[in-house]
Amino acid sequence: MEILLSGQLLVAALIIGSIYGLVALGLNLIYGTMRLLNIAHGDLVMIGAYTGYWLFTLAAVSPVLAMLAAGALAGLTGAALYFGLFRRQLAGSQPIERIEANSLLIFFGISIVIQNLTALAFTASPRTYQALDTLVRIGEVSIAQSRLVALAVCLGLSAAIVLFLRFSALGLSIRALIQHRTASRIVGIDVDRVQAFSFVLGFALAGLAGTLIGVTEQISPFMGFPFTIVAFVVIILGGLGNLAGGIAAGMVLGLIETYGVALTSANLRSVLIYGVFILVLVLRPEGLLQRRRLT
Repeated sequence: MEILLSGQLLVAALIIGSIYGLVALGLNLIYGTMRLLNIAHGDLVMIGAYTGYWLFTLAAVSPVLAMLAAGALAGLTGAALYFGLFRRQLAGSQPIERIEANSLLIFFGISIVIQNLTALAFTASPRTYQALDTLVRIGEVSIAQSRLVALAVCLGLSAAIVLFLRFSALGLSIRALIQHRTASRIVGIDVDRVQAFSFVLGFALAGLAGTLIGVTEQISPFMGFPFTIVAFVVIILGGLGNLAGGIAAGMVLGLIETYGVALTSANLRSVLIYGVFILVLVLRPEGLLQRRRLT
């Protein structure tokens, strides 16, 4: 009971959940608008982590600034992939189911290429660095400044994107495309423009989150796959295409993981995550927070 009432544990759960929510938001945005299964999403997180590491190591750039550069780099990568690989497929006459299946294979290849090029350039050895490591005390809770920044940035950015989707013209177009692709074309929405923006934004969010993660965890070329899995678990929990639900689901998964590990063992972390994933698929495959979606 003392563990369950620990403020330190609750803050840790909120930090992890906010990061999971932001990582999954980018993946959910791409899937919701284009039905593309980006299993290379975690590798964009890895790119962001390496960007923050090298900017801090070589130029002493704060991770707060480095995350902007990481987001821009990941966004440019997304633009190159969208216009180079996916734009023609999405504009063609293939059924959306075929495009979805093809995207799984294409992104798998992209993931392998990114991982191996990174390992070739920087070796496969894990790296760490210390930045924003001052402890901040709030009541009885002590938090590293890097984790506090991660919590603030993830929550603030997630809230900003939700507001953007609700109140801006482009955001409303994204929501319309998520709800019904054909109807969006009929009412005059520039589908290609919305898709390109969503693709770039989804990549940028992953790169930005990677910088925040890289300050608190070891960095390696193969660190991305667990975050890909976590992102898929989160969007299954929240409902595919339900962006706000995905953010909330990230918090739920953070709570389950943190308290589950505290009450059992760190070795059971993966068991907890995959267990939640399987239970939701079996009991409520449309997602815990999913609303009816038109296809």
